[in-house]
Amino acid sequence: MALFGRDKICGVVAASTARGALRQLEVALRRTRTVELRLDWLPNDAEISKFLGILGIRKLAKGATFIATCRRRAARGRYAGTIGKQLLHLSNAIRAGCAWYDLEIESAAECPSELLDALLGEGRHLASAHFFRSLPGNLNRVVRELSRHQPDAIKIASQSDTLAEARALLRTARNRRNVVAVPMGEVALPARILALRDNSALAYAPVENATAPGQVPLADLVEVYRAPQISSRTRVHGLIGNPVAHSLSPHLHNAGFRARRIDAVYLPFLVRNLRDFLAAIGPMKIAGFSITIPHKQAILRHLDGCDPLARAIGAVNTVVVRANGKLYGYNTDYVGVLRTLEHRMPLANSRVLILGAGGAARAVAFALAQSGASVCITARRPHKAEELAGAAHGQAVPCSRLRREFFDAIVNTTPVGMHPHTNESPLTTRELNCRLLFDTIYHPRVTRLMQLARRRGIETVSGIEMFVAQGTAQWEIWTGERAPMVAMRAAVEDALARESQGKTAAQK
Repeated sequence: MALFGRDKICGVVAASTARGALRQLEVALRRTRTVELRLDWLPNDAEISKFLGILGIRKLAKGATFIATCRRRAARGRYAGTIGKQLLHLSNAIRAGCAWYDLEIESAAECPSELLDALLGEGRHLASAHFFRSLPGNLNRVVRELSRHQPDAIKIASQSDTLAEARALLRTARNRRNVVAVPMGEVALPARILALRDNSALAYAPVENATAPGQVPLADLVEVYRAPQISSRTRVHGLIGNPVAHSLSPHLHNAGFRARRIDAVYLPFLVRNLRDFLAAIGPMKIAGFSITIPHKQAILRHLDGCDPLARAIGAVNTVVVRANGKLYGYNTDYVGVLRTLEHRMPLANSRVLILGAGGAARAVAFALAQSGASVCITARRPHKAEELAGAAHGQAVPCSRLRREFFDAIVNTTPVGMHPHTNESPLTTRELNCRLLFDTIYHPRVTRLMQLARRRGIETVSGIEMFVAQGTAQWEIWTGERAPMVAMRAAVEDALARESQGKTAAQK
């Protein structure tokens, strides 16, 4: 059995009332039997005592492993009381049914071992250190300091601004059975999910409220990423870009793996430094990845080979990591455009305006040109529009002329209007002179641009069509199997629906 019980996914209960904490606890126990109770999130000593009293009365600890935490403000927790009262709460938590207590290094440094044994000796000790600014220079020294009181396990949580830093932290757990390694921050999110594969004793996930940067909600960790099933044999795929937090690609691809019972996981990689990600491909055993803004063109110079069509387009959105570590690129945006538009309008001899001149715009322009359409490009930077128009044998159209021009279709490939900037639009109502508007943004499903078009009676097409089409093509390249398109599309639509419901509930 694992050090903390049968489940290595630790649900984090953090609420502002005893009743709220109890409700979160019940939710957590539906997905895992290992739970951290953040007592310091409760507002005062009375509310902590109230919650622990309920915990003891209800005997919820049966069959589960509880870790009590009452982190003081000195360690970036919320508890404002003295160390003495902190230890008293942890002692009461043990009596209420908590098998473990987490005591941060700041408090432990001021407590004699004899006092800890007297107050907390019946519980198992998790000694923790948190570094919210940067990775400490000497991790071995941190391990030695945490081990001074001979705890049952140690935890090191550190901000990791690069994948290299996250991997360094995970190495502290690789050859030890009693270490919890927690990379923090958005860049380190994939490493946080893969920590169990590197022998970390736990992976934390909040039920509702995040207690550290880069945490993945418990429901997503278990149901979207299937973290409890991740092992050393699990194939890793992912999305690289900046930003990536809005992306529903993990829902799409992981639903496909689940439907076909493939041992693989798809993760979002926030990549600010492309070389940092490339250096992590081998160590993190990444088998393939998708690419979004702003790396679709920059990735080309790092590839060992490329599909001729992707090379001609000058942008790649899909990479396969071959057995020898070589990187081979493809472009499935091209497929997504054609599958989306072909059955809605005749492309040959049509006049289509493309907004933008980035990687996605290049795929759209080449797909339309190959289908016989007359391609027009407008972009914030005119020289980029002229460059793409030349490559696609099209025409650059200045923004100032849009009110006087008419197109069979307009395709938006810019990120303007993407979540969370949902009130923005790349065009005004008077610039929308077309029969059909296709917005490649899928989050939100109905963008501000689409709303403006509908008011003018223009047919609109959501980016979800292209998103699913290009994504399933990626999935098939990586797996060599036919994609379960119904299951993959349903996962995306379900995620969008749940987000919409959450926003509606929040507004009430």
